[in-house]
Amino acid sequence: MKRFYILIALFCFALSAQAQFGVGGGGPTTTGRISGTIIDSLTKKPMDYASVGLYRSGGKSPITGVVTDEKGNFKLDNIKPGVYKLAISFIGYPTKYIDQVTTTPSKPDAKLGQVLLAPSSHALKEVSVVGQAALIENKIDKIVYNAEKDLTAAGGNATDVLQKVPLVAVDLNGNVSIRGDQNVRVLINGKPSGATSASLSDVLKTIPADQIKSIEVVTSPSAKYDAEGSAGILNIITKQKNVSGISGSISGGVGTRQNNGNANINYNHNRFSLSANAGGNATWPQTSLTSSDQNFNYSDPTKHYEQTSTGTSRVKRHGVIGSVSAGYDFNAYNNLRTSIRLNQGGFDPHSLSTTNQTYYFDHTKDQSYTSDGRGHNSFGGFDWNIDYTHKFKKEGHELDLSAQWSHSKIVTDYTNLYSAVFDSLENNINGKNNEYTIQADYTLPVSKLLKLEAGGKNIIRRIKSISDYFVPDGNGGFVFSDPNSNRYNYNQTVWAGYTVLTFSLPKGYSIMTGARLENTDIHGEPINSAQNLSPFDQNYNTFIPSLTFQKALTPTQTIKLSYSKRITRPSLQFLNPFVNRSNITAQTVGNPDLAPEISQTVELGYNTFIKSSVINLSAYYKHTSGLIEGIVENLPPNGDQNATLTTYQNIGVNNSYGASFFGSVTPFKILTIRGQINAYTYKPTAIDQFTHQQTQTNTYVQYNAFLSAQLTLPNNFIAEAFAVENSARRTIQGSNPSFSIMGFGFKKQFMQKKLALGINAIEPFNTYKNFNTDIKTPTFTQSSKFAFPFRSFGVTFSYSFGKLSFSNPNQQKKGINNDDMKQGDQGAGGSPTGGR
Repeated sequence: MKRFYILIALFCFALSAQAQFGVGGGGPTTTGRISGTIIDSLTKKPMDYASVGLYRSGGKSPITGVVTDEKGNFKLDNIKPGVYKLAISFIGYPTKYIDQVTTTPSKPDAKLGQVLLAPSSHALKEVSVVGQAALIENKIDKIVYNAEKDLTAAGGNATDVLQKVPLVAVDLNGNVSIRGDQNVRVLINGKPSGATSASLSDVLKTIPADQIKSIEVVTSPSAKYDAEGSAGILNIITKQKNVSGISGSISGGVGTRQNNGNANINYNHNRFSLSANAGGNATWPQTSLTSSDQNFNYSDPTKHYEQTSTGTSRVKRHGVIGSVSAGYDFNAYNNLRTSIRLNQGGFDPHSLSTTNQTYYFDHTKDQSYTSDGRGHNSFGGFDWNIDYTHKFKKEGHELDLSAQWSHSKIVTDYTNLYSAVFDSLENNINGKNNEYTIQADYTLPVSKLLKLEAGGKNIIRRIKSISDYFVPDGNGGFVFSDPNSNRYNYNQTVWAGYTVLTFSLPKGYSIMTGARLENTDIHGEPINSAQNLSPFDQNYNTFIPSLTFQKALTPTQTIKLSYSKRITRPSLQFLNPFVNRSNITAQTVGNPDLAPEISQTVELGYNTFIKSSVINLSAYYKHTSGLIEGIVENLPPNGDQNATLTTYQNIGVNNSYGASFFGSVTPFKILTIRGQINAYTYKPTAIDQFTHQQTQTNTYVQYNAFLSAQLTLPNNFIAEAFAVENSARRTIQGSNPSFSIMGFGFKKQFMQKKLALGINAIEPFNTYKNFNTDIKTPTFTQSSKFAFPFRSFGVTFSYSFGKLSFSNPNQQKKGINNDDMKQGDQGAGGSPTGGR
């Protein structure tokens, strides 16, 4: 309840901030408007879509700009008192300048009336100029993948888009990694989602690709970011536009594998903005093929035996996600933003398998049994945030206050029926997660050479899980089992403070240095009537320094050397001491004594732009201590029952050397080729406790690669093809599946590119994709295969409506940015039966 009062108090504070803070620095409290109507001097008709740029009188850099509406009208809002210059342009017309447009505190509005624009004597009859961002932008601090330009992703979901983002890999289960590291923090519009903290892979499959505008990859975050996420940060930006007037779009796709739809509408008038978005994704039922071969070698040589199984799994998924955002600018110095994002999704797996057991010490005891597993998985919740920004008189000097409440609920119900060997069981798991965050960020440009950033943050997580087990009652039904059921309460509180200094030095040099201190306090309460499990506590401080040197060699070439330190806190699934028996032959259990992973990375990067081509090269070294991996051991045999147990452990350290290349080249005007490859080494050194469990001792090179080509043809036809390849991922006991995929797309645009129709194909030459996993311990080996139906064909459409007047594009989004939890397998269960 106290947290609720804190959020309400902050909300009230933000509403009254204009009275408390004023406009800062003693500046003017009134902003005004410059308006007018653009008229063709010959036809005397209003000119829609004419561009109106605003400059300081005598200045060369535009402050903002708008586009005229269908009646030729334009309005420039939130204009501070001053003397300005207008630049009015239209295709085939020479630019017209109107200088010395003056607004004052006493007369803040300037009404110019009709402004005549004369055509050039050499006006073109038909000219079409389209400005658009490249599919991939390689910026100094991040790589940006503009997903709205990717026509082969249309009709898919966020997982399909992430497969083609540079340096990013996605495996079969939807687990996301950067440069091979799954310790990635995924944000949506710069903010975390409560649902992703427990089932990231499932949530990503519910976000329609048509809802995604771009994806940002940050590999070396500064001390301003949360310390969590050793691999880096992925920020998914949805299609929210900063415009005047009413606009919107609808899009969707129907295919043989999945279907989706998305709609958004945006309204912006004067200082008020409102936007809404809704989308959904649903797959057709998909049947996969599974097989495995296990060999158990116990200390007693007479108990060696082999177990094989084959089966099928069938699953269908659905999900919806929506958001509403609103904002109001009180004046040029104070604004308030709030948004709420809702999500709901689920999947219902059904698996059938036959297992054969052959006992080598007693060949007469060969036997088979079948299993029938049915499940229901659902997740949903909301993320509500409010952000207040106060800008002082000095450019770039501002204070940002943010609060967020994330709530999610996850339900996992399953029933496993066995014909022999194992007892049937039923398990219902209900989990609730509440996360409360308060954050303050302060930025002060001390001089042209120095910028100071500082801030603080508090994250409060409260997680509760109820697991009810049911066992056979002897009459064909199930009865509640108190000894097997459990309750689990998990509380985590993080306090953090940071300072970052940025020095802009002569001759193209710049330095960014920062430090962050975080305190983590954890309290867990496992409750079970049959197990004597004690509550556990952890409390630790983490110092996070960061340092970046950058040199602009030329206006198009940059070289950068950076050092960053990151931590990976084990989340709920890694700490939960109760055994997960959803797969009775391959059980898992958490470890309350887990310490966080700590990684330190040094990276040297080079970036250049050559005309329309982009090249990025980097080499890096990463040292990870407290490496967290699952250790597999075979459980003691219990009659005919034989199974394995995976326990999460801090197994040792890993020293990795890597290099990445990304390039985009346009050899011909109509053709663009993009490609990237990232390769790195894996050679863990296990501590003494686990050396006897380590079977993989060599140095392994792992990689991920991507290649695409886009062809722009006459009459608004566009064609694209892509291919993705990821190598197998190693652990100290084996390897996880490799992954590859290819696809093609074709699109035709109509109605001045407002309407687009397309077709696409994914893996058109393969019905199934095969994924192999191998595990080897001194007493156990397992080889498993999973075949998933990947071939799909689909049709897509998109339509945009409304006429827009864009406001200042340089306005940065502020708000909560929690990137501090290890995502693990990033799914509710990590089982391949979850599908794609």
